Amino acid sequence: MKRKRELMAKETEIKSAIQELSLINKLINNGNGDSSSPSSVVAATVVVAAVSEQQRRVLSYIPTSSFLSLCTLIVQVLDKIGPTMVVLRQDIFKNIQRLEMLSDSDPATYSNLVEILNKEAVERNAKKGNSCSKALLWLTRSLDLMAALLQHVAIEPRANIEQIVGNSYEMTLKPWHGWISATAYKVALKLLPDTNTLISLLMGKGDNFDTLRDEIQVLLSLLVPLLQQLHSTLDLYGLDKLKST
Repeated sequence: MKRKRELMAKETEIKSAIQELSLINKLINNGNGDSSSPSSVVAATVVVAAVSEQQRRVLSYIPTSSFLSLCTLIVQVLDKIGPTMVVLRQDIFKNIQRLEMLSDSDPATYSNLVEILNKEAVERNAKKGNSCSKALLWLTRSLDLMAALLQHVAIEPRANIEQIVGNSYEMTLKPWHGWISATAYKVALKLLPDTNTLISLLMGKGDNFDTLRDEIQVLLSLLVPLLQQLHSTLDLYGLDKLKST
């Protein structure tokens, strides 16, 4: 998994994210989740006994390795921005590590994120402490933030960066944050680079803004439907409305 991420570093984060999302969607659409183990089927039945057939398809398969590689790209973007977003960077990295550790402990079982949700739902600890289910929830919300931020950049490249990130945060993470996290983000907004610097960090060598905007639109066309599936799945497990303490 780590070697894969090193190879992705040769591309821009946007291009790498498009490749990763294309792979994720291909795996999901190929129906890899249809071969779920008996234990996962039983666990899902315990948790969501009365869901519709359409909802069951949402639960089937989310590839752990590809999803974590996608989330790692956010960390790479935040590293380029600098120390101003260190709180978000640390949260994302910590949640990636938590899921990666469980996945590495039994790759055959936990190559599917839904198996992790099933495990902790049956054990009744999904909402407790530093669970892997909560790690998946916060990684999904971090992807929400990045999707909103990139959409703002594509539409309003001349807007103030504080306004772009602030609006994105208000739409995505703020409703779920306590006052300590909200205060930390408010301080970070004051220290962000300007919008042109952010755009330059996202672009590849020789690219222009039109190319970047086209790439962002492709990325969003792949990412937004995936996020909707993730939120539906998290909601079925009673996780999507959890707030930080």
